Parts: sequence; structure tokens; C-alpha cells
Amino acid sequence: MGGHARSAGRARRPRICAHRVVHPAAGVSRGGCGREVRGSAASNGGFHKERAVKQFSAGQLVRLVGISAVVWAVLAGACLCVGSTGVGWPTWTQVQDRLEPVLLASLIGAALAAAGVVYQAILRNPLADPYLLGVSSGASLAAYLWRFPAAAAVGATALGAAGGAVSQQVFAFVGAMLAVAVVFALASRRGKLEPLTLLLVGVIVNAVNGSIFMLVNSISRDMAAQAGGAFTFLVGGIQTNLTTAQKVVPAIAIAAGWVVLLYLAGQLNVAALAESEAQSLGVRIHRLRWVAMVVASAVTASAVAISGPIGFVGLVCPHLGRLMVGTDRRRLLPLATALGAGLLAAADAASRWLLGATFAQTLLPVGVLTGMLGGPFFLLLLYQQRTRAAAEVGR
Repeated sequence: MGGHARSAGRARRPRICAHRVVHPAAGVSRGGCGREVRGSAASNGGFHKERAVKQFSAGQLVRLVGISAVVWAVLAGACLCVGSTGVGWPTWTQVQDRLEPVLLASLIGAALAAAGVVYQAILRNPLADPYLLGVSSGASLAAYLWRFPAAAAVGATALGAAGGAVSQQVFAFVGAMLAVAVVFALASRRGKLEPLTLLLVGVIVNAVNGSIFMLVNSISRDMAAQAGGAFTFLVGGIQTNLTTAQKVVPAIAIAAGWVVLLYLAGQLNVAALAESEAQSLGVRIHRLRWVAMVVASAVTASAVAISGPIGFVGLVCPHLGRLMVGTDRRRLLPLATALGAGLLAAADAASRWLLGATFAQTLLPVGVLTGMLGGPFFLLLLYQQRTRAAAEVGR
């Protein structure tokens, strides 16, 4: 009898089972590792409510990745029918001309969307985004500075034939990490990050980086004119004058980073919990967040090094994915990646058509279009978060 009382009174500990986290909650059966178990987490603005985390097998992952690839292929195929000459079934010559921008836009969109999923998880903030946090502008500024002959020569000398492209990626990564360090240093308070302060500091970092970009561009006008596309790179656009190495190196870096993020996706579910709950599950939450932050920043840097800062893709796509598959990052990451790839390719095709079909030889940088569409979406999310927070305070 006494033993039973001790057993009943003993606190139930959360367990980590294969492919998922089991977090017991009051009034819910613990169940075995093969059964669904409910848990709850408190977070900013009600971002994560009570959830059920189900077992997720390798077969399910393969099927989801396959479905996501099909979603991207359909969107990318439709983009080949849209160009500066209008909308219609393309000729073979048009397919050859449009294929490279579609693939580059897909690569960049996939990287930004995947990074957005990670930032929102580790910061527990639905408004987190590579662009809003200043990561994109820091990486793109460093990549722009790489265009100076002295910087490119150092990379080519040290690394050989592909050294220029590799050094460009290194410059972008360093710029991204410097931006992250500044944002986190200014937004942290007593070891914690204030969500709105984080976004405010990110906006300031973006403004400073943009000003430095314009200053350098004004001083080195001749160099910028020879390189071409300075304005497009500033606002974010798909570059069509890249070398083969400048395309292949970022693609390899983004693919490798995405695989690492997919490996961490299950643990990112834990990172979204309150710190005390995550630590009780045996996860080294601080190390996980820093590893995920570095990898996500590297993926972002690889993308914006060849496109410039394209905004709001990393904000919108994770939210669209959550509406379809929920908050489980093992499902959300592949789907958001496919959505980012397809939607940015569609946005680039639309931007080429909008002005190209009306004004000959005039192309609208895709960053302008994503900013026009993503800005109102961000304001809507901000309004919803403030309304939700006010409702919780009034309870």
C-alpha cells in the first residue's frame, strides 16, 4: 500500500523515444512509445499551444520529401511558361533562357524558407526571419564587398580555380555571423531575448548595412558599373551573370546545410518548448540553439551571396507550411522548403513578366515584389501577436 502511494505520488518524468519526444501532461495517459502522447508548452504570444507529437518514421519522411519535391516541380514547371514576353507555352529557346533563373530562384527560396523555420523554432518567435533579423543584409553586404578585386584575388590565390566562389561564401558567412552577434548582443536582456526588441534591432542593422552598401557603391561607382546589377543586388534579385562555380558552390553548401537542419528537426521541436521543459528532456538546449543558428545562418549566407537580401520568404513559407502539416519541424521543414522554392520562383517569373511585357528590357527585381507582398503579411502577424498578448494579460 505504502509502495503504491509512493509510486502514485512520484512525479512523472518526460521521456525521449525514437523519432519523437514524449512529454506527459496531467490527465493524459502516458502510453507507450508507439502511441500518441499529448504535451503542452508555454511560449511567447501563444505560438505553441498544446500539441500531439506522433511517431515519425523514415518512410514517412521519404514520402513527405517526395511530395514536397512534386509540389516544387509543378510550381517550377508553371514558371517556365511565364517570362518577359508574356504568358504561354514556351519554345525550346525560351525554356533554355528561363530554366536558370527558375532553378536559382528555387535554390534561394528553399534556403531562406528552411532558415526561417529554424529561426522561428529556436527563438520561439513567429516573426523571426533571416531578413528581419539582419542576417540577410549582413551576408549580402559582405558578399558585395567581396566583389572588390583585392578580396576576390585573395580567395583565388588561396583556394585555386574555385577559390573565388568559395571565398565569396566565406565573406557572406562572416557577414551573417557578425550581424547575428550584433543583433543578439543588443537584444538580449539578462540572458533572454525580447521578441520585439530583437526585431527592432534587426531593422536597425538592416538600415545600417543598407547605408554602408550605398556609401561603398557611391565611392566605387566605376567598379559597381563594371560588375553590373548593384541595384538589383541591393534590393534582392536573381543574378544571371554568375559563373559556374558561383552557382555550384552555394548549391552544395545549401544542400549540406539543409541535411544538417533536417537531422536536427526532431530536436527543434524540443527547442520550441520552454527552456525548463527542454532541459528536463535531456536536450542541451543552448548548444542546440547555437548549432542550429550557425547552420541556418550559413544556409542564408550561401543564398544571399548570389541574390542579395530577399525579404519575407523565410517569414511567410513556414506559416503556410504550419497551416498544412502543423508545427512538427520534421514535417514542416521539407514542406516549407518546397514552398519557398516554388513561391520565389513564381515571384521571380511574375516580376519578369510584370514590367518586361510592358516596358521592353525592364525587369523588376524579385526583392521588390516579395517586399510588397510580405510586408503586409508581417504587419498582420504583428497585429495578431499583440492582440493575443493583450487577451492573455486581460485574463
